[in-house]
Amino acid sequence: MLITHDTRCALDQAVALLNTAGAEDTPDELADVPALRAFVAAHAVSDVRLADLDERHLRAVRRVRAAFAEVFAATSDARAAELINALVAAAGTTPRLTDHDGHDWHLHYFAPGASVADHLAADCGMALAFMVVAGERERLRRCEAPGCGRAFVDLSRNRSRRYCSSRTCGNRLHVAAYRARQRTA
Repeated sequence: MLITHDTRCALDQAVALLNTAGAEDTPDELADVPALRAFVAAHAVSDVRLADLDERHLRAVRRVRAAFAEVFAATSDARAAELINALVAAAGTTPRLTDHDGHDWHLHYFAPGASVADHLAADCGMALAFMVVAGERERLRRCEAPGCGRAFVDLSRNRSRRYCSSRTCGNRLHVAAYRARQRTA
């Protein structure tokens, strides 16, 4: 499966945004405007002025995050397409070619001057749409480790990845299984 650089960046942003949602024992990482500014800076969201971000932007980004969560939870391509279509339409997509920040030519789907929420909805929504079009929606996953549930995109060749991180969740479960086998032996 060929994923272009800009699509991969947008998928990474969508996953990162999803993973800011608090789990059962972790707080919401987008709790306030400074957290939103930190997210935008850390994930190099282009064409967004950090100083302009306020509570209105924070609420809108949280709504986009909730929409992404619904896409990841969709049980069919038709449902995912319906959700993505609504998300991208609401963002008012405006495809345009750009070569900013030393990157080769690539597409942005947000209008110049768009809010950070519309920017994320348009670019990340289109990246999610490409996964559906390619017949790869099942690669949009949640970690199977108990108590985790973090989002990730399975880019393994055989679509076999089960954990958000093989170093943390995967290793923790493998060690637990090994110890359980040792106890019964």
